[in-house]
Amino acid sequence: MIEEIRIRDLGVIAESVLPLGPGLSIVSGETGAGKTMVVTAVGLLLGNRSDAGAVRNGAKSAMAEATVRLPAGHPALLRALEAGAVLDEFDGGAELILARTVGSDGRSRAHVGGRSVPVGVLAELGEQLVVVHGQSDQIRLKSAAAQREALDKFAGEADASFATTLAEYQQLHRQWLADAATLDELRNSSRERLREAEALSLSLAEIDGVDPQPGEDEALKAESIKLSNLEALRVASTQAHEALIAEDYAESGDATTLVDTAKRLLEHVADADEELAAAATRLAEVGYLLADIARDLAGYTASLDTDVPARLSEIEDRRGALAVLVRKYAPSVDEVLAWANASRLRLEELSDDSGRIETLQAQVEAAAASLDAMAATLTGIRSAAGATLSERVSAELAALAMPDARLVIELVPAARGIHGADDISFLLKPHAGAAPRPLGKGASGGELSRVMLAIEVVLAAVDPVPTFVFDEVDSGVGGKAAVEIGRRLAMLAQHVQVLVVTHLPQVAAFADQHIRVRKTSGAGFTSSDVLLLDDVERVKELARMLAGQEDSATAQAHAQELLEDARHGAR
Repeated sequence: MIEEIRIRDLGVIAESVLPLGPGLSIVSGETGAGKTMVVTAVGLLLGNRSDAGAVRNGAKSAMAEATVRLPAGHPALLRALEAGAVLDEFDGGAELILARTVGSDGRSRAHVGGRSVPVGVLAELGEQLVVVHGQSDQIRLKSAAAQREALDKFAGEADASFATTLAEYQQLHRQWLADAATLDELRNSSRERLREAEALSLSLAEIDGVDPQPGEDEALKAESIKLSNLEALRVASTQAHEALIAEDYAESGDATTLVDTAKRLLEHVADADEELAAAATRLAEVGYLLADIARDLAGYTASLDTDVPARLSEIEDRRGALAVLVRKYAPSVDEVLAWANASRLRLEELSDDSGRIETLQAQVEAAAASLDAMAATLTGIRSAAGATLSERVSAELAALAMPDARLVIELVPAARGIHGADDISFLLKPHAGAAPRPLGKGASGGELSRVMLAIEVVLAAVDPVPTFVFDEVDSGVGGKAAVEIGRRLAMLAQHVQVLVVTHLPQVAAFADQHIRVRKTSGAGFTSSDVLLLDDVERVKELARMLAGQEDSATAQAHAQELLEDARHGAR
């Protein structure tokens, strides 16, 4: 709900605050006072195209700003947060500030929740917040998608099974599309898939023929390096062993003997000093360690292969075979093995194409049959709901001085789609004998506003938008028809906030709050301001609208009578 609209330097309005509340708000004023600037301000806040000509003469820019109160979780709040808006939160909801400025040079800026945003964001929010009726390019239900959505919500209210059936249909439809696409791919790419399977088979046969093992390439590389340096390894290990244990020398200077000598020398005096005793123990440990290393070196030297050329040739041949695989399939042997495992799974999938095609074909045909059955159910419910909606709206049109007009809801069989198998159109038949035409064509602005008012009154309980704005809704009518327009606006206002710009007192009498736009002229300037009327001022304004004489006792008595009749008629 819009709580307040602030306008500055827009048209003839220098600066005004338009206080709004729940229910029906009426804006009235003399011709040229600037009533249309209220609708213009709302349009700017909805992201409509800006016009430098709307900027007040002498001003640098015009501004429109609105404070909107919405319940927690409303889609508009979520979209505003995505745009970076700052919200003023309270229990159960939040306040959102929308603003638009238009410079005298035609440049426009938009703000949501204090953050600068593209004008398109205002348009996105506006679709969820406000509906403006008055001109043919402002019809909420002008698109086929919006008409289908409105009828579906009405149908869901009339038949509780509709929403469940539609949800099941849409879920099955998505699966049907996916299966059908897979089936087409299998059929259309059968030759390519066959070639892919043959290529994979040859590659896997080559890999299996070599039979690489995990880490084998690195292991062979290490062994090749070892064998290429075999003589150096033999000399080093032999000399190191002799340095530890010199078995062939009479006077040994090897490490083992020297450590053992040092240990015995310390053991002789170990009882005299604990520190030397500890050193002797550590030397004993070193002796054991040197003996172990010597044995390992002796074993290593004995294990060195004497047939080095034959083994090196064998290793290089094997590495060559592995290099071919690495060059063809992956950077390393381990990755070649991973590629082979994935390729085996892919080959199994490709080899089972005929079975998959048969299974998918059966699934697609079964799903299609189920979809057709559910689509027929949806069509039946929509047809019944469409007939009811058409009758209710047509009855409303009769009361709105369009007695021969009818809303025609047309369902035409269509290809199976995500929403069913219907093309839905809302058409207006303005009088007997006339061909039904799409909404917005063949009707004046006032007639179109009344048509949309009739539709919105019927749909208000099932397809609400927080705020409706009607301009020219009473164009070309008066008397009893005007009273009926006011009554239906009040009916709509029981569900949503309604703002109406009008010149008819019969309509204004139904207002929950009455706002007057007053023009003031002076030396070289004209300006307007906006006033929220109290009960006394409201009677005077209705008297002015009735007779042009707001101080006339007779006109005021008539105005008071209108108010009383409206209060009783709105109940």
